[in-house]
Amino acid sequence: MDRTDATTPCPRESLGARLVRAGRGIRWYVTTLMGDRAYDVYVRHLRAHHPAAQPLTERQFWRQRSDEQDRNPGARCC
Repeated sequence: MDRTDATTPCPRESLGARLVRAGRGIRWYVTTLMGDRAYDVYVRHLRAHHPAAQPLTERQFWRQRSDEQDRNPGARCC
């Protein structure tokens, strides 16, 4: 049984293409880790699970998120 994993590079893939793919993966990881994609995730969730609801504007979302973190700091260092 020949099974190709999605993370295994294609043998014909050039080094440049592998570097671009790795760079995109790193960028995705860092932006997700830092919360940069939080608003997009929120909007996708709202549309999928609550289609009639009106999403907050991006500014309202970040203000609400910041206020919530200030009220409940959790494991933050600051």
